[in-house]
Amino acid sequence: MAAYVISEVEVLDESQGQRYRDLASASIARYGGRYVVRGAKPDVPEGDWPSGQRVVVVEFPSMEQLRSWYDSPEYAEALSVRRTALRRRLLFVEGVDALEPAPAPRSSRSPSAKQRHP
Repeated sequence: MAAYVISEVEVLDESQGQRYRDLASASIARYGGRYVVRGAKPDVPEGDWPSGQRVVVVEFPSMEQLRSWYDSPEYAEALSVRRTALRRRLLFVEGVDALEPAPAPRSSRSPSAKQRHP
């Protein structure tokens, strides 16, 4: 089952932020991950979102691979840069096995409105 890293990010130092992105990208690819969303400024139809924060979503084939990446020596270097480059909230979540089909639309007619057939 796929697993996702969801990160709310505020860049504190642009040059260090770029160094972090370079190191993180290489380590993510090495552990089978791929960016689904990278540095996007979200549209916020409900709730509050701090100005200047971005969203990053990375997909891994499994939670095991995600955790292997996070604990890896390759990512450790990026983590050391991250401390001065950015502030973030980091979440790990599992996806679903398969998308369930959408329920069939319900008839808008009430039982009393149905046509009667002789």
